[in-house]
Amino acid sequence: MIKYLENENDFAKIIANDLVLVDFYADWCGPCKMLSQVLEQVTTINILKVNVDNFPDIAKNYQVMSIPTLIIFKKGEEKSKKIGFVSQSQLNDWLEENL
Repeated sequence: MIKYLENENDFAKIIANDLVLVDFYADWCGPCKMLSQVLEQVTTINILKVNVDNFPDIAKNYQVMSIPTLIIFKKGEEKSKKIGFVSQSQLNDWLEENL
């Protein structure tokens, strides 16, 4: 399930869940748009999309310097990070390694 962050205060609550994949993106970013299509196929983990233009403090806090950036959180702790576009098979392999 894909959810879009709407309130900065909700971020900590959402990532406190067991496993969450956070997609740091921007609407103007071409690779981010391509990655969105890949993420729509994911059913093994909840996905939270965070627009870096709307929530720059969250992006800064997790040292997001390039987008798209994917971070897997387990109970609020950063477990793994991927930067840049990934194909469906690359994403599936990475998730399998970390779930």
